[in-house]
Amino acid sequence: MHSNFALAQLADPAVSESQEILRHCVGCGLCTATCPTYVLLNDEADSPRGRNKIIRDMLTAAQEDPSKAPDPETVLHIDRCLSCLSCVTTCPSDVDFMHLIDHARVHVAQHYERPPAEQRLRKMIAHWLPDPVRFRWALRAAALARPFARWLPAGMGQMVASAPGRLPKAVRLPEKSAPLGRPRLRVALLTGCVQSVLAPQINQATIRLLTRHGCEVVIAPDGGCCGALTYHLGDIDAARAQAKANVSAWSKLAGDSSLDAVVINASGCGTMVKDYGHLLQEDPRWGDKAAGIAAKARDISEVMVEIGLDRQGNPPPDMANLTVAYQAACSLQHGQQIRRAPVELLHAAGFTVKQPGESHLCCGSAGSYHILQPELAGQLRERKLRHLKHTGADVVASGNIGCMAYLGAALDRPIVHTVELLDWATGGPKPPALETRSSGKARAATRGAGS
Repeated sequence: MHSNFALAQLADPAVSESQEILRHCVGCGLCTATCPTYVLLNDEADSPRGRNKIIRDMLTAAQEDPSKAPDPETVLHIDRCLSCLSCVTTCPSDVDFMHLIDHARVHVAQHYERPPAEQRLRKMIAHWLPDPVRFRWALRAAALARPFARWLPAGMGQMVASAPGRLPKAVRLPEKSAPLGRPRLRVALLTGCVQSVLAPQINQATIRLLTRHGCEVVIAPDGGCCGALTYHLGDIDAARAQAKANVSAWSKLAGDSSLDAVVINASGCGTMVKDYGHLLQEDPRWGDKAAGIAAKARDISEVMVEIGLDRQGNPPPDMANLTVAYQAACSLQHGQQIRRAPVELLHAAGFTVKQPGESHLCCGSAGSYHILQPELAGQLRERKLRHLKHTGADVVASGNIGCMAYLGAALDRPIVHTVELLDWATGGPKPPALETRSSGKARAATRGAGS
């Protein structure tokens, strides 16, 4: 794709990089077939190819008049992008759309004044979600406000309506968990922000699984949010600050002793952490450290494939004949290009695995997207739910808390993290979501017998 940026503008590394990305695009249009918004809207402006042109024109207009703000139509089509990165998987020309759309969002955030209600919603997301303590309080408040959700603005109403009625108890994880048997790896675990509140059992299952397979698991007390939520809102300064905090925390752990990997069990976070080197590349103090941490970042499924799943003894009796539908999170299959590992692990654990139709399409969660774009997100969720139901599976497994929370609120069967099933199959407890389902079935059977 042709671009015509001035030399003065190309002095900005972000603009220079975006020009190189745009030049890779040959306009073939293969990306349109796998772009969720194009599939729904059939609008060229809501395809990756169309957004490439929109972003090019927006940046070109800025060089002619630096004070010129993007127009609302341009912002609309940029906002509608889920950053699912399905187009990156499809593109034959290796267009780095992830960094292009990230740059576009930062540019919009710095040059466009949003309507007051939208500004407030975005500030709420950036303030409440990345901090577990604040997020827990926000969910409690949302539960109280749920009866009034229909009268709230669309995005805020979506936040309130999707808040769980009950929250699991807060869990304090040990800073160090010793390996069982022969030590193999020393790894740091990113505990996450949203996940640690909504589903703390995922981190507990991850620690059990890793220690059972010879890994020492350490948790950095100064670690925090990965920065993805704020970055996708266009706040690059906040994202960099969060990234630096994590790089510093994990570097201290590596300084105490060798650190083989930074293990991440929320794939949206994993995509972000693996990009720390790029995010901080212009910072002379942090660039090399960030690149070093990014090189150690591993999704839990990658680590388990490298180690090899060890099934000791017979599987639990109620695990027999359990069929699992694997919901591939976009941040895992497209952002990190990890597609086979989770399915192979579930097969190795003894589960029958099915994959739903259109598995490449996003479920609509996409970080805060389902809050900011509830209508499009809802259409994608309904589409995904139909495909999951069609598998006839007993349970749905995914590798990302965002997918789990968004789909689980409307799913007619349990949804668990892949690591919960692997932990169960190798000696851990039954996932809580399956325990709840079993209890419900037992109560229903008892009622039926007594009628």
